[in-house]
Amino acid sequence: MPEPTEIRLRRAEKRLDVTFDDGVHFSLPAEFLRVESPSAEVQGHGPGERKTIAGRRHVGIIGVEPVGNYAVRLIFDDLHDTGIYSWDYLYRLGKDQTGIWNAYLDALKAQNLRRDP
Repeated sequence: MPEPTEIRLRRAEKRLDVTFDDGVHFSLPAEFLRVESPSAEVQGHGPGERKTIAGRRHVGIIGVEPVGNYAVRLIFDDLHDTGIYSWDYLYRLGKDQTGIWNAYLDALKAQNLRRDP
């Protein structure tokens, strides 16, 4: 699996740019990373427990902390900080961003939720 060669937080743009050693580059919006957090708060503790997180259109990232040699922990300005984003997970989010985002928008609509706070 590819590993990042550069991770750059772009606070003003509310994006995390990640370049991998296979030459692939992703620019991931903070809102997308927040609502797809690998934390138990979002993913749940088992199958079928995933939660749809609404109201995060304006969320930003205020910190990026390394976790060993395999992941980063993102700290969001809504104080969510429990997700550990492995290299594999970041790569999958970048590669499948359009499909994952569209599924999220569909889930919001189905649950009568909004991106705005």
